[in-house]
Amino acid sequence: MGKDIKIALVGNPNTGKSTLFNLLTGLNQKIGNFPGITVDKKVGYCKLSNGKSAEVIDLPGTYSLYPKSKDESIVFQVLADKNNSSHPDVVVLVADATNLRRNLLLYSQVADLRLPVVLALNMTDMAKKEGIEVDVNKLSERLGIQVVAISARSNSGLPELKEAIGNTTSIATQVEGTDVHVLAPEAINQAKNLLKTDNDYFALQVLHQYETLDLFSAEEKQALGNIKKEHAFESSKLQAAETIARYRYLSTVLTGIVKDTGAAKKFVFSDKIDRILTNRFWGFAIFLMILFFVFNSIFSWSSYPMELIENAFAWITEYGHAHLPEGILTNLLLDGVVAGLGGVVIFIPQIAILFAFISILEDTGYMARVTFMMDKIMRKFGLSGKSVVPMIGSLACAVPSIMSARNIESWKDRIITIMVAPLVSCSARLPVYTLLIGLVVPEKMIWGFINLQGLTLMGMYVISIFAAILVAFVMNFFIKAKEKSYFIMELPVYRMPRWSNVLYTMYEKSKTFVVEAGKVIIAISIILWVMATYGPSDRFAEIDKKYEAIEAQKDSVQISTLERDKSAEKLENSYAGILGHAIEPVIKPLGFDWKIGIALITSFAAREAFVGTMATIYSVDGGDEDVVTIRDKMRAAKNPDTGLPVFSFATAFSLMLFYAFAMQCMSTVAVVYRETKSWRWPMIQLVYMTALAYVASLIAYQLLK
Repeated sequence: MGKDIKIALVGNPNTGKSTLFNLLTGLNQKIGNFPGITVDKKVGYCKLSNGKSAEVIDLPGTYSLYPKSKDESIVFQVLADKNNSSHPDVVVLVADATNLRRNLLLYSQVADLRLPVVLALNMTDMAKKEGIEVDVNKLSERLGIQVVAISARSNSGLPELKEAIGNTTSIATQVEGTDVHVLAPEAINQAKNLLKTDNDYFALQVLHQYETLDLFSAEEKQALGNIKKEHAFESSKLQAAETIARYRYLSTVLTGIVKDTGAAKKFVFSDKIDRILTNRFWGFAIFLMILFFVFNSIFSWSSYPMELIENAFAWITEYGHAHLPEGILTNLLLDGVVAGLGGVVIFIPQIAILFAFISILEDTGYMARVTFMMDKIMRKFGLSGKSVVPMIGSLACAVPSIMSARNIESWKDRIITIMVAPLVSCSARLPVYTLLIGLVVPEKMIWGFINLQGLTLMGMYVISIFAAILVAFVMNFFIKAKEKSYFIMELPVYRMPRWSNVLYTMYEKSKTFVVEAGKVIIAISIILWVMATYGPSDRFAEIDKKYEAIEAQKDSVQISTLERDKSAEKLENSYAGILGHAIEPVIKPLGFDWKIGIALITSFAAREAFVGTMATIYSVDGGDEDVVTIRDKMRAAKNPDTGLPVFSFATAFSLMLFYAFAMQCMSTVAVVYRETKSWRWPMIQLVYMTALAYVASLIAYQLLK
């Protein structure tokens, strides 16, 4: 096979395929896109037991090679096209030992493509607990391939799997399965001649899927279309016939191999829990309690590490100003780059805690129950049950959630889901919320265990979810479609979360947040520092002249006060100040001053930029000697006209509502364009969300001020 081999992990959803991928590759992995499309491509690297290195590709989960979504169509394209850059030398098919018959349907299809296959029988520990015994050696003998019993969760069987992969030949060894040739012999023979292949199943799959495949020229697609028409090739009927034939074949394969002594008890535990967790009343009550616990924990558990990070950056700034030579570069580094970076890094504990909980809820199988429960509500508002997955995913980030809406077959449901998903508060809004809540909501406990700040944070998330559902309800009347949508979902059995997987998710998401948001924020911080430090030369010369005359008449104590006044006046007359003052008349009714106005503009690159912008502006405003933390500076900021705090209760809530509803994310605009193939939808989204944000902020400020 050569020195390096390519391995493709293939399997049904919820079989532990991604957990196995993380086990095999560890931290040695990267995520990109498959060429020409926006489907995630997860690639990692590992060493096999024979010393060879392997590239591992984690293909999207699918129940069959007949795709129901764009993600699923990738599986056949990668496996069938030998010229595809991801085409594997070996397929590792991950199957759930607790539901082997259903999982082997996909195996039998992949095997018929005549690729070398290793069957990884996962969750064998779970199967034993449920009274299921699988004779691995006999199964291996009947299929003609290597079968390895593993448990990705308990990290067992991995050395044996690596050895099996290393021992796999480049020639497929599996025995013949279902005879698909009898399904459409004439059409298959003609397609084989056209495609120059001797593989019946490859020809059959191409006849089913050629219109969506990139493998063929327009002439070849036309010829395949003619073959279908000539032989009255009906895809849906033939797919059903093939599935029945495969299950008949698998029944003979599994006879005497699977002993299920606990068939009656198999799902009893899950069913008992589901009676409570999916109950019409208790299910929602428990979900709200879990939500509250998550947001309460985000505030309570993160306060100490955040304080350490905040103090560390204050110390770095203070130490830098004391020991580095005075000048433009020092100010740029400390008041621009370090201040902006501090505004990102401080929120790592909260981001890590949020994603830890999301990972635990997914691993245990509870997130699937939430999706099932919410389906009943979503339909009343014109959405499909499948819309719940992108909307829940938007709690983390709207970009992958919008991409996941491809799984929604109904065009109308998919468009409405895409249009409302960015309203659900994502992790990028979390730094804004926590900063503002920390300024105006006291850190105290209600009834001894409810954190008031955590309760407020949960309130912001609940508001965003209700807003998304109400907007969907309105859009349902304007966007028309004829087709009806259906929601079919398999509820996985409850399992303990794999803690190493949770820790890896925390690390990966925190790293992504710092790297992706950090790049944008540092760039914005540098530009902002320049804009806030420099201004029209005539204005700055006038300010210098004014303060020189005043300083000549003052003592040293008064001069230090004058330095702060001079810095503030220069900031107001800088390019950033001029920009802020230009938009101030528009945002003043919302309770925002010109400094907040600058932050609103920079936030359109990324919402997290608000914190970095505030850090940079108040660092420039404070002067070199003032190195108190960003929260202290914002708390101390006064309105020059009224003498009252800039960040009052009314202003802070007005600002949070603006960030809750406004479309301040260039990445989301780009991905909506990419998914809808039109600028119409992202532009409508940008306009309606900005208008909604403005009106909500205006009402909130005017009522609370």
